Amino acid sequence: MKQIIAVITLLLLLPVAAIAQHENDMENGIVSLAGKEGFTIGTKKGDFIFKPYLLVQTAANLNYYDDEGLDPAYNQDNIANSGFSIPYAILGFTGKAFNMITFNLSINAAASGGALLQQAWFDVQLKRQFAVRVGKFKTPFTHAYLTTLGETLMPVMPISLTAPVILPHSLNAVTPNIGTGFDLGVEIHGVVKEKFGYEVGIFNGTGSSVNVASKTFSDDWHIPSLLYAGRVTYMPKGVMPATQGNPNLLNEDKMLFGLSTSLNVESENESTNDYRAGAEFAMLKKRLYLGAEIYYMNVGFTKRQKIDESYNYLGGYVQGGYFVTNRLQATARYDFMNRNGLDTNGFLNMPAVGINYFFKGCNLKLQAMYQFTGRTGHDTQLDRDNDDLGLAMHSGTVLLQYTF
Repeated sequence: MKQIIAVITLLLLLPVAAIAQHENDMENGIVSLAGKEGFTIGTKKGDFIFKPYLLVQTAANLNYYDDEGLDPAYNQDNIANSGFSIPYAILGFTGKAFNMITFNLSINAAASGGALLQQAWFDVQLKRQFAVRVGKFKTPFTHAYLTTLGETLMPVMPISLTAPVILPHSLNAVTPNIGTGFDLGVEIHGVVKEKFGYEVGIFNGTGSSVNVASKTFSDDWHIPSLLYAGRVTYMPKGVMPATQGNPNLLNEDKMLFGLSTSLNVESENESTNDYRAGAEFAMLKKRLYLGAEIYYMNVGFTKRQKIDESYNYLGGYVQGGYFVTNRLQATARYDFMNRNGLDTNGFLNMPAVGINYFFKGCNLKLQAMYQFTGRTGHDTQLDRDNDDLGLAMHSGTVLLQYTF
């Protein structure tokens, strides 16, 4: 009964604030229209607009992995997962109709399976304060994911959001990460007085690679085994653009404070219930961008797993970027994570530095970054070795991006 009350409370508390994700009628989460119109088809009245868009990223990657103290006889490779990659190759279109419906569909040709369909949604705005979105889109959790994809500060997301946690049980199905990303569902959202807004939604909780209805009822809580999520923000200087760096927005003065939370009921093949919560800050002040987040996840096993313990994880980052010139942005980020859980000493600290260069008049963006994955405070060498399993100690990425 306590868990049901928690879900109801979550849905009731969230409708109060403002969000950058839905600030623009032509918002698509991939390509910003700031300072450019591109190719658009529309009626003279402006009640119907159709705009195709494109984002292609190609990257060179170099990753060096620690040998974790293994005997050289194992002949492990220190250099792995290196070479060239295409993180995203997205073709999509967005638009609006009848002055109240916006829509978006995008295909990521660099993905496979269900993730090929990156987004597919339409949004009905009855008024500025109340709209309903249905389909596949970004879940309302973390500033890092809700930033326009082509305008992220670094070419690689914070590892504290994307790395699977370490659990002291050999259950291969239980490898949740803190970030939630794209999912299928429905949400209500709105903006009040251009400063306060909200998003409250219910999603499958199966992530971007599943496009079918595959969930059931919770055996433990007797409610639908779905992802219940919400986010509220306060922006004292008006709606903040969903960007971490845009040469066409060098005179902005915006600030954002946000809180988000979610509960994924019987996620990970019905083995755990995952609760997440996060707090975020972002600021644009002329040439300067600053951002910071901290997030928490509790992983609790279902009764059928016969494991009484629950596990708690904490992560976050602080990052900033400054336009040294109108085209060159210097960047830095400090990322941290208790990947082994709060009950085990030690955490990952992952500093990164980089630069972004925006070519004039052709929509090309060059990004380069270096990241080091350090480990500190562990009680044993085994804890230390487990903490960075699958993570490169030294990582370098150079990415060239084109948008249309």
